[in-house]
Amino acid sequence: MGTARFDVETDARLAVADVTDRVEQTLADAADADACTVFVRHTTAGIVCNENERRLLSDVEELLSSAVPDEGWAHDELDGNADSHLRALLLGNSVTVPLADGELDLGTWQSLLLVECDGPRTRTVSVVTH
Repeated sequence: MGTARFDVETDARLAVADVTDRVEQTLADAADADACTVFVRHTTAGIVCNENERRLLSDVEELLSSAVPDEGWAHDELDGNADSHLRALLLGNSVTVPLADGELDLGTWQSLLLVECDGPRTRTVSVVTH
């Protein structure tokens, strides 16, 4: 039905940013859509649906750091950010969310989160309604 884009500035190598409100702002003309897909156009960032609670977000960062060591990867010979690619691979680059009357139909504690794995950077997020 339509595609909208917005940019997100991140401020750390590994960080989580809540983009729920920004996604909602793109849905002004989505009254007839059943769902939207939120997609990050980068190979070193991910999009997830989870709770935006500061301790949990800290835990997410710790989990990714623990699961994927910073160094020792073959791709590091090219540009030194293999860990970022591997962390993003675990997260995925999109989520699809149902819409109800043109609004995100999320659960009580659910938020849409951009997870930065190679910042700080400017990330482009696409929202496709369908």
